[in-house]
Amino acid sequence: MTTQTILISGGGIGGLAAALSLSRQGFSVTVLEQAPSLGEIGAGIQIGPNAFHAMDALGVGELVRAKAVFIDGLVLMDASTDEQVCVVPLDEPFRKRFRNPYAVIHRADLHSALLEACRKDAKVTLRTSARVQSYSQDAGGVRATLTNGETLEGIALIGADGLHSAIRAQMLKDGPPMVSGHTTFRSVIPTAQMPEELRWNAATLWAGPKCHIVHYPLQGWKVFNLVATVHSGATEAVAGEPVPTELVHQAFAHVVPRAQRIIHAADSWKRWVLCDREPQEGWCDGRVALLGDAAHPMLQYMAQGACMALEDAVCLGEQLAARPDDMTAALESYRQARLPRTTRLQLASRAMGEYVYHPDGPRRMARNAWLQAKSGEDFHISLEWLYGHGRKAA
Repeated sequence: MTTQTILISGGGIGGLAAALSLSRQGFSVTVLEQAPSLGEIGAGIQIGPNAFHAMDALGVGELVRAKAVFIDGLVLMDASTDEQVCVVPLDEPFRKRFRNPYAVIHRADLHSALLEACRKDAKVTLRTSARVQSYSQDAGGVRATLTNGETLEGIALIGADGLHSAIRAQMLKDGPPMVSGHTTFRSVIPTAQMPEELRWNAATLWAGPKCHIVHYPLQGWKVFNLVATVHSGATEAVAGEPVPTELVHQAFAHVVPRAQRIIHAADSWKRWVLCDREPQEGWCDGRVALLGDAAHPMLQYMAQGACMALEDAVCLGEQLAARPDDMTAALESYRQARLPRTTRLQLASRAMGEYVYHPDGPRRMARNAWLQAKSGEDFHISLEWLYGHGRKAA
């Protein structure tokens, strides 16, 4: 096998980030996206300093900053009492400490920045309507077989094909993702529809019994992103399904009136049923490795899913550049470097949902007392492990 191309299955945020990372290290890359066009669905996404560290390393940090909204804090409201529990300040001391800001952005804007950079890169080839179905490998390289029967050859294959990854299914044979029973409703509304007294420059969380609501501004304050999650007991994965507004209203009828006003501000909603997986060690199979949600899908409660994919991409490029003549060893080094951190985020995301987002009764009271006792500096210190990752020295 003579081709020196690295194949990437999946053209989402993780796949495009991996393509840029590998290209910047001198590799030729072919991205294989199953959809007929490259794009992103969904709405808002939160970007911590660690994600900006990664995007700066990929050369797209300024493109993303141009489209992002830089918020002043993370606000926690008690949806049972209308009480402000705490604010995590994201102001100048935060930015100085972590050497990057915290921001919110539309997923499509983040994806388009990565896509623009890939399209300008001569080492990156983008293909659509190209779903990788399976792979095979030998000592010389790897072959990816598409659903149309076409086979492509490369020196490595990266499975960045998301929660329902075909690469993972062949590699790990661990069945479908775990359905959490949590349903998330998403909407985006014009800023004028948002109750005026709630147009805060913050990522605001209204935490209630087995439910929560999140809102923040997007796209230069033209719109507000709304995310409302409830323990619905759903047993099947759903993604982007339109639902009646009445269904969402009913699900949040028990929260305080001000939080209900946010729900009633939206005219249309779509539903996702949240899924994740147990942490898994075996992300690599010789010349094949997983990245992002294909490797370590996590619940939304730490707002780190896309951030971890960006970090994965940077690490992948660094490890392959260090061992360009031994893809198997390089991919194993990537796995070992990323596994402890992504496992921690998978588990922390579950714990945040249970103990911060959705507790009731004594657990709610304990949460409030614990968080109200923290200063801004306390929060920053406790977040050092998360947002300090990838930070360059001053």
